[in-house]
Amino acid sequence: MSYLVYVAIFGAAVVFFLWLRDARIFYRTGLPGYRRAAYRGIIYGAIAILGVAMTYLTSLEILGLGIILAALYLQGREEKEKIWTTESTMDRFFGKTAPGIGKARP
Repeated sequence: MSYLVYVAIFGAAVVFFLWLRDARIFYRTGLPGYRRAAYRGIIYGAIAILGVAMTYLTSLEILGLGIILAALYLQGREEKEKIWTTESTMDRFFGKTAPGIGKARP
């Protein structure tokens, strides 16, 4: 097992973190861009798992890392609404949103 497997696992963890962040923002705001990003994040997570499996099980480790990078690239290209203005970096990192953004939840 190469050290690249650990890099692949970390990359897949980042994909899942970004998916969960988008899902949290959608839950709090109800904005359609984040809904679409949360749904597509499931697909990108599956692609990342495929990349981890390819890195771990085959000798094509670089191809597996490329698949994970493609999942990250596609996840970053999702068009979402602008929700942050003056929030800190940690608030943006964890997906914290200000109250009153988007439609109200019952």
